[in-house]
Amino acid sequence: MIHTIAPRSGVAFELKRDERLKVIDPQGEQVADLVAFNRNDAAEAISSGRSIDYASRIYLSTGDPIYSNRSRVMLRIAEDTVGRHDFLLSPCSAEMFRIIYGDAQPHRGCLGNLAEALAPYGIAADAIPTAFNVFMNVPIDPLTGVIRVEPPLSRAGDYIVFEAQMDLLIGLTACSAGQSNNFAYKPIRYEVLGHE
Repeated sequence: MIHTIAPRSGVAFELKRDERLKVIDPQGEQVADLVAFNRNDAAEAISSGRSIDYASRIYLSTGDPIYSNRSRVMLRIAEDTVGRHDFLLSPCSAEMFRIIYGDAQPHRGCLGNLAEALAPYGIAADAIPTAFNVFMNVPIDPLTGVIRVEPPLSRAGDYIVFEAQMDLLIGLTACSAGQSNNFAYKPIRYEVLGHE
């Protein structure tokens, strides 16, 4: 069954070992923040630092594992029609919208949406790690290290498939940051598939 995440919102759900998660951009140029926790021990969560360190690159795609803070593989990217995602920037938040954009009445962002979705599982906002920002396009200047957030390269129908390497709790959003989504807010779809 394909599920739809409404614009600027998020969900949480369990993903069993060997199940696959397909994240779909139905309209194009929409980011989805993804976090994962060990279903049996939420202190173990995805780690951008470990994943990037072990891959020796910042852009992860087909075949790449996503490691936990305990250096265990949590997810593996099985398919990817886009090939450009971000694993550096933290989930957008009310604080980010205030600090970077000067919003007086900021949206709670992906961090707030993830916190609400994960709260029934006992996970607090402070425990939410840097997300794997599906479809997010963050080029880096090789000389200065300056980062830019540009429109996603994803087009309508593009997708990525993750294979769970352990029982997981997943948090997933339709990102709330305008700059990340070319200043339009659109839904994200996802589907949990059996193992191949």
